[in-house]
Amino acid sequence: MYRKGVFFIPLTIVVFVGSCQNTMENVKQTTNEEVNAVPTVYEEKDLDTAYFASGCFWCVEAIYESIKGVQEAVSGYSGGKEKNPTYQSVGTHAETVQVIYNPSIVRFNQLLNAYYGSQDPTTFGQEPDFGEHYRSIIFYQNQEEKMLIDHYKDSLNSSGKYSKPVITEVKEFDKFWKAEDYHQNYERLHPDQPYVRSVSRPRLERFKQAFPELLK
Repeated sequence: MYRKGVFFIPLTIVVFVGSCQNTMENVKQTTNEEVNAVPTVYEEKDLDTAYFASGCFWCVEAIYESIKGVQEAVSGYSGGKEKNPTYQSVGTHAETVQVIYNPSIVRFNQLLNAYYGSQDPTTFGQEPDFGEHYRSIIFYQNQEEKMLIDHYKDSLNSSGKYSKPVITEVKEFDKFWKAEDYHQNYERLHPDQPYVRSVSRPRLERFKQAFPELLK
């Protein structure tokens, strides 16, 4: 499996556009931080959290940060067993985004709508990123969220919208490990990076065209 990045050969510059995991050895990595060991409610700010995985977290983070009512989206890792996962050693985790949002402005079911509407939930990853690290997962933190997630997934499967079944995993939230600092706001800070130009940006623009009512 590849990792995204830029490789340099003497006298010639070769730009390689691969998956969300092409090598980024030229970027300094930082120590991961376990953000949540248990679900957190930001009571003092009237904010809630939600956790979604659907391919490269660069793309997913940018999508959720474009939604009104979302204060911040944080790239990280969740859904696996290993402690302190890193970008080079994700293990059984999936690239996941923590969404910090104001429920009085945007509801959880609207975040679900954005989630399913910004990916193909019938595939094990999002092109060009496939494999366990990019699998489609929604993490629930309580039974109300699980009920909404299950109902939405069942409705999609019975709607005939897709020729194949929705394979999104519905998983109880356990821990979220914040990704290295250089991954945060990556799409916004690196607009000319080849992967961002060819994958992240087009995916974000497709979402914006499909859901103008959700945008900031």
